[in-house]
Amino acid sequence: MTGAPFIVHEYVRWGDVDIVGIIRYDAYLRFFELAESELLRTVGLLYHDMVARHGITLPRKVMHAEFITPARLDERLEIRTYVSAVGSTSLTLNFDMFADNGTPRAKGYLVVVAVDVATLEKCPVPEQVIAALAPHTVPAADDPVTASQPGGSRASSRY
Repeated sequence: MTGAPFIVHEYVRWGDVDIVGIIRYDAYLRFFELAESELLRTVGLLYHDMVARHGITLPRKVMHAEFITPARLDERLEIRTYVSAVGSTSLTLNFDMFADNGTPRAKGYLVVVAVDVATLEKCPVPEQVIAALAPHTVPAADDPVTASQPGGSRASSRY
C-alpha cells in the first residue's frame, strides 16, 4: 500500500528574502523543517516524545536541496512531504514545494538517522515510528516526480 504526501502551507516571510524580495536559498531549509515538524506532530511523533518513549533522536545525515524557480515575499507555498525510503536505522524525508498556481519552486530531501540518546550510537528506527509514518510513505519507485526524471533525484540510500 502506498501512502500520500502530507501537505502544509506557509508564506514567504520578510526574514526569508533578500533586498529585492526573492527568497534566499537557505530559507528553503526553514520550510523543510516546518514541514517535517508538522508531519511528525500530525502522526503523533513529537520530538520530546520520541526521546521519552523510544530513547532516540533523529539528527540529519544528509540535507539536499534543488532550487527550481524563485519564490517571492508574501507568496504562499505548498510543501508536500513524504517518506521515500526506510532503512534499518534511517528515514529519507522528501519535500516538494509549489506556488499556489502549481509552479514548482524547490525540492529536497533529508536523511535522518535514529540515534540512541544514551549512547549516541545509531540504532534501528522503532517499528512504532515506521508505522506512524506509513500513511505518508511513498516509495521512490511510486514517486511521480522521481519517476519522470532520468536517474531520479531522490535519495535511495538504505542504511
